[in-house]
Amino acid sequence: MNSNRSADLAALLLRVVLGVLYLAHSLQKIFVFTLPGTAQFFVSLGLPGWLGYLTAFVELFGGIALLLGMQVRWVALVLLPFMLGAMSAHLHNGWGFTSPNGGWEYPAFWAVTLVVQALLGGGVLAVSGMKAPRMAAA
Repeated sequence: MNSNRSADLAALLLRVVLGVLYLAHSLQKIFVFTLPGTAQFFVSLGLPGWLGYLTAFVELFGGIALLLGMQVRWVALVLLPFMLGAMSAHLHNGWGFTSPNGGWEYPAFWAVTLVVQALLGGGVLAVSGMKAPRMAAA
């Protein structure tokens, strides 16, 4: 297997995992915590409540776009500031995820994976990376 093929497969694997995780996190905000509950949590952090709604929907549509492979580099870059925001919300909790209320290493890891995804692109089976089949010359 050549290195380009390996990188394409790695990008696909990372894209699918990120997409599934973003979908899970967004659906948790929508259906488990509820959107008003998510907004209330954001307010408890000193952030505007509307940012909770925005975050839930950016994660939802970002997860879908990643799974489909639509504009993967841009989607990863759009999701990055939200993950950096999550990281900053956990800074005072300490490093470890086992810290009360979670540490900042988990969102930091997500942020790094988004940067890697932006650098790699969508990989194989990405909608925005698919090329039309070449037509045979008549």
